[in-house]
Amino acid sequence: MNRGRGKNSSDGSRGRGGDDKRKSAKGKDAPKGGRPNSRTDKKDSSKSRDKGKYVDFKDKQRQRKGDTLPSFGDNIRLNKFLSNAGIASRREADVLISTGVVSVNGEIVTEMGYKVKPGDEVKYDGHTIKAATKRYVLLNKPKGFVASFNDPFGRKNAYGLIQKACKEAIFPMGKMDKDAVGLILYTNDSDLEKKLTHPKHKPTRLYHVELTRKMQPEDMEKLRSGVLLDDGTTRFENAEYVTGKEMYEIGLEVRSTKSQVIHRSLEALGYNISKLDRVSFAGLTKKDLPRGHYRMLTDKEVAFLKMN
Repeated sequence: MNRGRGKNSSDGSRGRGGDDKRKSAKGKDAPKGGRPNSRTDKKDSSKSRDKGKYVDFKDKQRQRKGDTLPSFGDNIRLNKFLSNAGIASRREADVLISTGVVSVNGEIVTEMGYKVKPGDEVKYDGHTIKAATKRYVLLNKPKGFVASFNDPFGRKNAYGLIQKACKEAIFPMGKMDKDAVGLILYTNDSDLEKKLTHPKHKPTRLYHVELTRKMQPEDMEKLRSGVLLDDGTTRFENAEYVTGKEMYEIGLEVRSTKSQVIHRSLEALGYNISKLDRVSFAGLTKKDLPRGHYRMLTDKEVAFLKMN
């Protein structure tokens, strides 16, 4: 006589309730006719959800990490040497190297990743290539100028204000709206640009913002704690009133590199900007640099940017 109280399974068999409990307690699967262990199922599904969150988080972290940080040694990859000299892009330079038209110290080099040392003689198609001198130009951009190197709409370009600074082609580090004013750094140092745009070393930027209405204290606190935007929450490193300006002017310190992050954050809180001035970039200030003028960075400033 079967004294167990097992219930009918889908195949018509009967299982023993006591056996189910004993096997479940030992961590084994319940028999086909046994009652499913709801606690185990919940635990497994919980683990699955947690694992999914963990994987998602790791994927996001992997995306945030970006490429490996550059080093600032004297040796430089051959394709980058050719790119810095204006011969070709890095990808195109790889093709040139593989076809055997580039030599170093009289020897044809076809090895990808080959590094050029100071004093090496590099030739392309029989012509000696000189290493490009690295330039760092800080501009106090006026209103109404685009900062991009090439503008398809033919608008006034800030590059025209610095084109006499050096003969090398230099490019803006980061973006700045046409109507915004303030500091923007131009350089041909791709290592430094890569470092300062790397998620681990996003440079601090300080803005002087003029608004069309008074900034309320509760909204100022929201800027510090976080403003929800379409691409996530943005928190400002610091947000303060400008002394003596009756709450119409504020200072914002930000590290985020999101597009138009200041405009979008303030618009989300119901404010319009009448003037946006970048007064500091990565520790560089516009002291003694009038609007529309530029200056070369000192060796000390360049070293500071590379260290931080």
